[in-house]
Amino acid sequence: MSDQPAPAPAAARHASTVDDFRANLAAVRARIEATCQRAGRDPATVRLLPVSKTVDEARMRLAWEAGCREFGENKVQEAAHKAEVMADLPGVRWSVIGHLQTNKAKLVARFADEFQALDSLRVAEALDRRLQIEGRSLDVLVQVNSSGEESKFGLAPEEVPAFVRGLPAFQSLRVRGLMTLALFSADADRVRPCFVRMRDLQERLRQEAPAGLSFDDLSMGMSGDFELAIEEGATVVRVGQAIFGARALPDSHYWPSTG
Repeated sequence: MSDQPAPAPAAARHASTVDDFRANLAAVRARIEATCQRAGRDPATVRLLPVSKTVDEARMRLAWEAGCREFGENKVQEAAHKAEVMADLPGVRWSVIGHLQTNKAKLVARFADEFQALDSLRVAEALDRRLQIEGRSLDVLVQVNSSGEESKFGLAPEEVPAFVRGLPAFQSLRVRGLMTLALFSADADRVRPCFVRMRDLQERLRQEAPAGLSFDDLSMGMSGDFELAIEEGATVVRVGQAIFGARALPDSHYWPSTG
């Protein structure tokens, strides 16, 4: 689509009460609804994934009281700890959205409901093996490097079709779609092509992927660019700062170039 999204509002207030979280969540959902209306989409087709990396347990409990029932984390040990200490909260779903080393697969297999950063058959094998031991299965999304930046994890778009042909061998992994981190830029004309590339790849995989794999999910867009992502077909938007408030360090700190 050629229409530009409305300018992003000022940074959300630092949420420290249940009412703060309710207000921030309402503001994000209003942005999602407005963008869907502009794009001719049903807001029910866009899932909001609150990203709680670096947020402490106390504030996450407030977010839960405000209605958050899933949390996205990119550091596995931090996520596993939070899942353990917050196990008393009913209905919480945990999504690991950061790069995974094979030696951390056993942790993810124990607690995660979703893993959004699959980009290696070695990781797929390690997860599948540990999941079988745990007697669990796991929703997974294949991570794609849509911007072509060397600092980012994920497969190049042209590598994805061959990669997914190997995934039916891992019976504990439920392939649900694709995930990407777009170019970090305030220039919509530079960011949008990343999302268009993902939508095109999704359509190709829907035609070519092996039976049993689903590519209905397209996880793309964060606090600064999720309107663009929705316009180009995102079904999952990963929103942190617009819900929890600004972090002390830039996003690049949380997405290391080596793992």
